[in-house]
Amino acid sequence: MDKMKVGQSALIVSFTDELMSLKLLEMGCVPGELVILECKAPLGDPISISVSGYLLSLRIDEACTVIVAIQD
Repeated sequence: MDKMKVGQSALIVSFTDELMSLKLLEMGCVPGELVILECKAPLGDPISISVSGYLLSLRIDEACTVIVAIQD
């Protein structure tokens, strides 16, 4: 997810960190869910994504644990 550009959408595929995945699952980041990168902070960290009908802010190290399939 950290490689996405602002405005790009992607589907969540899986996670690389089991502990972080539990936190993200509780916040609506489930495999198959569509996410849209809404904005990035000026220095790139944190980012804001739209998921499950709300905006979620993530640090880059958290976003790096989410494997996504970027939509064209």
